[in-house]
Amino acid sequence: MSKAAELAALIGSQTALSHRNLVINGAALVSQRGDSTGIHDTGYYAVDRFQIVYSGEDELRNSITQASDGPDGFSNSLKIETTTAESAVASDERVYVITRLEGQDLQQLGYGTSAAKSITVSFYVKSSVTGTYSFIIYQEDGNDTIGGTYTINSANTWERKTLTFAGNTAAAIADDNTSGLIFYWCLMAGSDYTSVSNTSWGEWSTAKFFFGHAQNGVTTTANATWQLTGVQIELGEQATPFEHRSVADELRRCKRYYEKLDTYIYATKYGTSAGLGMYYWTEEKRTQPTLTADSNGGSQDLYAFTGSGGYIYKATYSGTSVQGLRGDAEL
Repeated sequence: MSKAAELAALIGSQTALSHRNLVINGAALVSQRGDSTGIHDTGYYAVDRFQIVYSGEDELRNSITQASDGPDGFSNSLKIETTTAESAVASDERVYVITRLEGQDLQQLGYGTSAAKSITVSFYVKSSVTGTYSFIIYQEDGNDTIGGTYTINSANTWERKTLTFAGNTAAAIADDNTSGLIFYWCLMAGSDYTSVSNTSWGEWSTAKFFFGHAQNGVTTTANATWQLTGVQIELGEQATPFEHRSVADELRRCKRYYEKLDTYIYATKYGTSAGLGMYYWTEEKRTQPTLTADSNGGSQDLYAFTGSGGYIYKATYSGTSVQGLRGDAEL
């Protein structure tokens, strides 16, 4: 795209030149949890804000990493590699990658009104398996969904995909810190999820979950790979050039949902069997976080107290000083 075309796209995008991208960590810059191998459990791995979900799989195991690989202008990507393949895909099996956006960050879309606005989703994808893959949006408020498909044309080649979706006039997005919209990239879908069209907004059903998905090969082929980066979700009907943000900015945004402290918290002796210490999260969390902790030996309980004296949460850890405190406030 020429510079003139890029400028025209920005001007015509119906949104600001900056802060266009609603996605956090779309360029896979932040990886607080680190890489994982042998995965077949739903969770956030490797790349912050992107979760992999498994349902019904039998043999499938994956390696999930922040790969030092991307198209021009991108240094990282989320990479999923099949280390043990699924021998056959049953009708009720599915695997997908999701990212969620808070409802209070989506009020400009005007969902639930006659003026509901379109959004455009663009991303770079690379896979060893060509074919047609499904992508959907799910709106929790209203239990509505809409979907589409994209095609990987060349194996092991970065390709940019763009999908535009009309606004949902039927249901408003709650103005709060819960999930407003959830975005799904399907990697495996059994026949239970592919028989009913989802190409316009309507009530979610199992049969329309991944309509149009035709390629399960990433999960049924040993050593197959699928990679994602440059994810951008923006107001309007036109994809604009990816909005790059600094690592510092993306890390700050990610810490609203998950923060990892790899250091010691030293405690002052409190009574005969406890220590009293203090730690402040560097970013305010989306909600009261789940606390986990690690340490250097022994077995203790870690409490976080309210001002009135009751504890908010508790984590069992090993040792006399906490090393590795985790606060999880994911959607």
